[in-house]
Amino acid sequence: MKKRSRGRELALQFLYQMDLLGLGLVDELAGFLAAEERDLEARAFARRLVVGVHERWDELNEAIRAVAQNWDIGRMAVIDRNVLRLATYELLHCKDIPPKVAINEAIELGKRFSTANSGAFINGILDRIKSQGEAPPHAGAGSAPEQGRGS
Repeated sequence: MKKRSRGRELALQFLYQMDLLGLGLVDELAGFLAAEERDLEARAFARRLVVGVHERWDELNEAIRAVAQNWDIGRMAVIDRNVLRLATYELLHCKDIPPKVAINEAIELGKRFSTANSGAFINGILDRIKSQGEAPPHAGAGSAPEQGRGS
């Protein structure tokens, strides 16, 4: 498994725990990573992702809410919403990660750890988030970036 893919997997596992046990769990991240992974690059990437998601938790939730039509984030499967947080963080804040890679990796995590329908669900949400990020800067509040091909 590639180091970044493994890092995403570790990040997802820890975000899942944080979601269920509380954001204060972030203080235990170093111990978790040391116990779960020997590769320093995979651990460093996982740490970068978890810390980034933790620092922007509310912002990421709002970005997901804004495009998740008819879905309350609290009612999404725990894995799905954490895959979405992780990938949304990558899309919005990790300029070194191509959007296509972030989305494809998220789809694979959803398929691997959640339900059979998770891949399509995750893809739809992330495609909308990506499209909003690509909207022209002159698009006003009345514009609907989803009106193109969309998802």
